[in-house]
Amino acid sequence: MKILVAAASKHGSTAEIAAAIARNLTQAGHDVDVRPPEQVADLEGVDVVVLGSAVYAGHWLKEARDFTARLAPELAVRPVWLFSSGPIGDPLTPAEDAIDAAHALEVTGARDHRTFAGRIDKEKLSFGERALVRALRAAVGDFRDWDEIAAWSRSIEINLAATES
Repeated sequence: MKILVAAASKHGSTAEIAAAIARNLTQAGHDVDVRPPEQVADLEGVDVVVLGSAVYAGHWLKEARDFTARLAPELAVRPVWLFSSGPIGDPLTPAEDAIDAAHALEVTGARDHRTFAGRIDKEKLSFGERALVRALRAAVGDFRDWDEIAAWSRSIEINLAATES
């Protein structure tokens, strides 16, 4: 089964989540292609799509929103899973899903949407982003739960195996 894992990532954290999902699905025997959404022209030859985006100010990145809008008819006829990456801190904030996730679920008919904790690496932030982190007193660090990401990847594999039978 050919699976596309596409993720819009601003500073690399969400791309690392996409790579982990792809590794898990590859280990399960699938042919997996990982690409940024803006590098995907169409879904020819793709059986399944896993689409993710970093979340900033409650929204998916433009590249993920554009991907969904541009390929909505093709996505609607394939199994699709969505993920967002963004909440930080302990407890994780914000607790709400990305505003764009509901729309993406609707237009793609996605089987699931999961929000994963994110990472703030001050070394990768622009001057303005560092100022905003300071002003908001946002937690800095890596809050991603790799076990949770692996478990979600396994749930995709289990769902695909059930539909193939």
